[in-house]
Amino acid sequence: MEKRKYRHKRKKNRKLLQSSVSIIKARLRLLAMTGVIALVMTGCRDEPLEEPDFETAAENREEPLLAESNCDNGDSIAVIYRDIYEEAAKTGTLDSPETMQRIVSRLGENGYVAVDSENQVDMAGAEQVLEFCKEVEEKKNAELTIILLTDQGFRKFDLKTENGCVNIVRGCYEYDKNGQLQNVSTVSYPADVWQYTEEGYLIFEGSYYSDENYVLTLSDATEHTALRILPLDERCRELNRKYILPIGYEQNNMFLTDWSEGDFGNLDFYDVFDCFYPILYQNPVPYVLDENPEIGAVYQIPEDIFENVIMTHFHIDREALRLKTTYLSKDAMYEYRPRGFYEVEYPDIPYPEVVSYTENQDGTITLIINAVYPDENTSKSYSHKTVIRPLGEEDFQYVSNEILPSFPSGGTKESAKDEFDIWWHSDRLTEEEWQETYGGNE
Repeated sequence: MEKRKYRHKRKKNRKLLQSSVSIIKARLRLLAMTGVIALVMTGCRDEPLEEPDFETAAENREEPLLAESNCDNGDSIAVIYRDIYEEAAKTGTLDSPETMQRIVSRLGENGYVAVDSENQVDMAGAEQVLEFCKEVEEKKNAELTIILLTDQGFRKFDLKTENGCVNIVRGCYEYDKNGQLQNVSTVSYPADVWQYTEEGYLIFEGSYYSDENYVLTLSDATEHTALRILPLDERCRELNRKYILPIGYEQNNMFLTDWSEGDFGNLDFYDVFDCFYPILYQNPVPYVLDENPEIGAVYQIPEDIFENVIMTHFHIDREALRLKTTYLSKDAMYEYRPRGFYEVEYPDIPYPEVVSYTENQDGTITLIINAVYPDENTSKSYSHKTVIRPLGEEDFQYVSNEILPSFPSGGTKESAKDEFDIWWHSDRLTEEEWQETYGGNE
């Protein structure tokens, strides 16, 4: 593996990057800010906690009584599923769908509305939420508590509606390193956005005052919540976890553009390499950025490594792959440049959800996927159709992807696709843009 370095060229006039770089820089400023603000906006810490010590905590904790109203404290809820949580903590399976399903079911059996924070298991008590939504619409008075589980604890939403308006009290509870449940934060806000979507999601948004957030943004902190209410076919969830979620929409365009085995279009195989190398080799991609952001690093990757990563999940011949990349035939290497300062993305992005599938006669599977985007208050930012070719128990290939736009009234497929907005995504710099940025001087 050969690595070359190129210093950032400080030119007053850049023809190709003058507009695009300014946009990316603006995104970076937002990224730098949101990296800090995210902790405030969610009201909870995002960093991983040390493994809870439940045995020590159990010696000093009394069994709390179960409360009978939506004013339950955190302990009275956590005690219901404490045995499941302790077992999962010891085995390192707190974030597994199986653990989440067990906890959600246990809470449901005790009369609670519960769902996991990633919407990967069916909600317990969904009928209570639907009834509450009906009472909001009819401007009746009602109350409801929803438990949103995370691998560190849970959030508790106490909802109250009067005259069609909804007020939310959200508490965030996490386990500390001693196994004690702590109320990290509690905030209250009116729902500025409240909607039950056609896709079966309850989405609400509200803002509240926070000293930290106001110092950084001179505005209130905003919280977005998207909860799947209607159940989803378990087979859809399995297909999503196996084929779509591991790739997602972050720093790649596999599911953001049209391509097929007959025409790979604008599919970026360098991003594909970044996605599949860690999966195939069980290690991070070793071709990393230089410590100095002013330096543009260039690597040469042996053809057998690069082609193995790509061809494991794509039916593409070597010649076609080499035409879509920079191949150095003399050295039998692929030139590779890691994403740099000008190619970062907005941190909060949609997540994919397979909503239907078709098993085709040729052995392929067609998946219909919605991009759920809580920050945009939508359960279908866009849809795409992805075809998979299973090759056995574990092996498979991606066959094609097609964006499925919503057709505006009187519009055409082409005009609808023109409205497809992936503003949070950044493509890699083109060869010309990269040369303008870093030049060719080592």
